[in-house]
Amino acid sequence: MFLKFLKLEIKSFFRGTSLGINLTMKILRFFGILYFMGCLVGGAFLAFFYIHKEMHQDPLKVISKFMIVAWMIDLIIKYLWQDIPTQNIKPFLTMNIRKNTLVNYMLAKTFLSVFSWLSSLFFITFSIVALFNGYSILGILGWFIGVVALLYLNNFINIFFNGKETLAIVIGVCFVIIGALGYYQVVPVLSYSESVFFSFYEKPYLAFIPVILFVVLWWVCFRYLRQEFYLDQGLETKKDIGKTENIAFLNQYGVIGTFINNDVKMLRRNKVTKGILFGSFMFLFYGLLMFTSSIYKTPAMMMFVGLFVTGGFQFLFGQRVPAFDSSYYPLMMTLNVPYKEYLKAKWWLMNIVTGISIIIALCYAYFGWEVYITFFAAGLYNIGVNSQFTLWSGAFNKTQIDLNSKEKRLGQKGSFNMIAMLLLIPKMLLPMGVFALAKYFTGITGGVISIAIIGVIGFLLREKIFDIIVKHYKKEKYSTIDAFKK
Repeated sequence: MFLKFLKLEIKSFFRGTSLGINLTMKILRFFGILYFMGCLVGGAFLAFFYIHKEMHQDPLKVISKFMIVAWMIDLIIKYLWQDIPTQNIKPFLTMNIRKNTLVNYMLAKTFLSVFSWLSSLFFITFSIVALFNGYSILGILGWFIGVVALLYLNNFINIFFNGKETLAIVIGVCFVIIGALGYYQVVPVLSYSESVFFSFYEKPYLAFIPVILFVVLWWVCFRYLRQEFYLDQGLETKKDIGKTENIAFLNQYGVIGTFINNDVKMLRRNKVTKGILFGSFMFLFYGLLMFTSSIYKTPAMMMFVGLFVTGGFQFLFGQRVPAFDSSYYPLMMTLNVPYKEYLKAKWWLMNIVTGISIIIALCYAYFGWEVYITFFAAGLYNIGVNSQFTLWSGAFNKTQIDLNSKEKRLGQKGSFNMIAMLLLIPKMLLPMGVFALAKYFTGITGGVISIAIIGVIGFLLREKIFDIIVKHYKKEKYSTIDAFKK
């Protein structure tokens, strides 16, 4: 029965209306997976021999020491990006197929996800290298089974977390507390991790404990999903009671203020947009990478980091402008909506947040005023130039977004467009190149002034640029509506 389900999914893929785009994205993802596979396999070799020859320590003990960190990261990644395949199961609920079979298939399919098995390549390679370097066959086998079984437990934990954001936040806070206790050596977390995971090698029979936990959690998840496995109960679309809110002072700015009002309420209410706000906040810390590698201290990379620190919200929100309104975009296009004011509202919202980010980035002056004024210039460029190019790239983004569900999938088909990729040149490469050249010939002052001038010119020419952007939005109007309806 499992093979029949897989055959049906393969047929649905090739019979889809967007086969060409789907196939292209699958090929790109395949090359991406190959890249990460190579990194993990190569990383296992490098980790073993570096620890053994350079650090002169036991590689198995060192890896066991940091397994608690790997386990936490694995759970976080699966929670953020691994979907539970309920949508493909729904059509079978009306057929004469045992629900037990469907639930088991759904549980088994989670292990086919790349997020489930990709990390196993590291431990498979590491175990093979360890065997060829004198480690016990039985011990390595016990260690490998114990480690992989504990990582696969995250699949079941992810199922319990799905849709329970409060519980996920509580667990996340616990992870932060554990990390802080270990970092400040209040509790020897890494030592405990080494003792637990290395015990699978010293006493291979202990590997049966995570295996038993795996079987028990499978049974618990099966019972949990089986009870909720009805179209009118666990698998139905969640409906929330609507709330009427109004930010009154924005309405005094006319149509633009009304649109900004709607966008602010959208950002506050929905799961996807809350994720955008969280991601924008995290981008403020992107500049800390400058102090982890010397490459980030080069002029071009300093500007690159500054663009992301001050423009995180702009990049995450602006390039999905029509997609956020996809649920009612066709209706909106039938009304007398002033397109230019609609886009200007998005533009003002992005720039207001960018301005706030520039102020917050003042904290980077602690690492030197040269760093901050570079970020300040990047912020001006984001306001004057990138805000408009980001809106422009949004015209070619035809990915429908469900605001009430977590956006877990990477590289969605509608978000990939060659024109949007080409727009990265003026958004990223141009300011990096100009700043690097100006700083090389005239110093930091010339570099900052050159970027600031470009940003000011872009701001002054915004009306003419907006006319071009509106023209492209209208040109893509019907293809966008058609994409949102499918």
